[in-house]
Formats: sequence, C-alpha cells, structure tokens
Amino acid sequence: MAFVTTQDGTEIYYKDWGPKTAQPIVFHHGWPLSADDWDTQMLYFLAQGYRVVAHDRRGHGRSSQSADGHDMDHYAADAAAVADALDLQNAVHIGHSTGGGEVARYVADAAPGRVAKAVLVSAVPPLMVQTRAHPKGLPIEVFDGIRAGLAANRAQFFLDFASGPFYGFNRPGATVHQGVIDNWWRQGMMGSAWAHYQGIKAFSETDFTADLQKISVPVLVMHGEDDQVVPIAEASELSVKLVQDGTLKTYPGFPHGMLTTHAEVLNADLLAFIRA
Repeated sequence: MAFVTTQDGTEIYYKDWGPKTAQPIVFHHGWPLSADDWDTQMLYFLAQGYRVVAHDRRGHGRSSQSADGHDMDHYAADAAAVADALDLQNAVHIGHSTGGGEVARYVADAAPGRVAKAVLVSAVPPLMVQTRAHPKGLPIEVFDGIRAGLAANRAQFFLDFASGPFYGFNRPGATVHQGVIDNWWRQGMMGSAWAHYQGIKAFSETDFTADLQKISVPVLVMHGEDDQVVPIAEASELSVKLVQDGTLKTYPGFPHGMLTTHAEVLNADLLAFIRA
C-alpha cells in the first residue's frame, strides 16, 4: 500500500491509478468514510483516460489513527502533502460533504498551477452550525446528537445513519441497497472513533467563508434537493455566491449520498464540467 508521511509523522494512505502523464482528478471523501467511497467515480474517470487519486483522511480508513490533528487545517495540509508528494499539477479536486470543506481549504491556498478546477458535492461549506451571524445553520444540538450516538454505540449509529438519511433509504418507496449500507459501515468502522468524534466539530463548526472568497478557479457546486444531512439552503446556495467563478447544479429528490445512488447522473455532469 502507498503512504505519504506528513510533517507530524502521520501516515496518509492513498490510491493513484492511471497514466501519470494524464490530468489528475483528486477525490476527497466524506465523514466517516475512506477513499473507497470514490471507487465508482475512480473507475469511471480512469476509463475516460484520467489519472485518479484519493486518500484516506487521517484517522480514517488505512491512514494513521493519530491522536491529534482532527481539524480542517490538518486535513487540508495532509491533502497538500499527497499532492506535493505525487507532484500533481493542473488537478481537478472533488470533495464530498466534509471532503468539500477539505477541498475549499486546500484550493484556497494551493500553489499556482496545482489546481485547475474544484467541485463541491453535498458539501459542508460555508458553515453548517447555526450562529448569530449564520442563522440558517443547523442548531448545535444536531451535532451534539451525532456525538452522543457515536459515543454510545458507534457500530449501531453508523448502521442506522447509512440505512436512513445518508442515502435517503428512509424515504417512502426508496429502493434500499444492503450492500451500499454494509460498505458504508465497513468504511466507517475501519477508522478511529476518536478521529470521527473530533471530526464532527471540524465539519460542523469550521467557517469556510474566507476560503471560498479566495478561490479563483472554476468551481462546480452540486447538491441534492432532498439532502437530509447537509441541507441545501445552509450550504451550496451560499457557497456558489462566495467563490469568484461558481456554478450551482441541484438535483430534485437526490440524497446526501447521491454520488452512489445516482452515480450515472453525477459522473456525466462531472465529466462535462471537467472537459469544459
């Protein structure tokens, strides 16, 4: 397996498939998953001739279960460590959910030439939690409930989360895919309970407003209109207004995990944006 060692000694696992001379597409996964959550997209874009890269965030998947650094600054620095080690140039960075925050922070400060475009999918920017300055956010009690569920019985909480709101399997008439639920649970349980617990604060309380305002490359913002995890009014509609060159594309009825449930639609739209 391939790893990059960060400045604080954390080992970050990554996948790097395809021609090294091709344009790279870098995938950033959501909480509490791993690079494996991008397998469908990686295979698709590999077949289109791209170089595809994805890493496990620290404390997630096969990366080190470090005691520290479970915050957005470290997440972005770890992503930069992978990009630097592989010397990725002119890359398209695609982030889902928490990974969208990681993309925003990384792209905002990336060295010239590193990033060509960015995509935020069902992403947490600009800010999830409700504050006086951001009244449309979700109350802190929502995130306290996630922390409580994780601490009490992580295995059952993850199973319930994947079986319900993440993929919209709790909606009337939804087609439930047990393999998708099991794969979500498998990825989650590979990681560190402490990293996942700390990560809740990172994805819910980090304000990405300044990061988004610094991004000058083209940005595609994609969001399902039935996202029960990151409600669209609190996320994508605001993010697209903050970046300098943003496009918003929404999907009626699509859930938070739409990259899996509606991969054929999302992959085609991603390809069109990358080729444009």
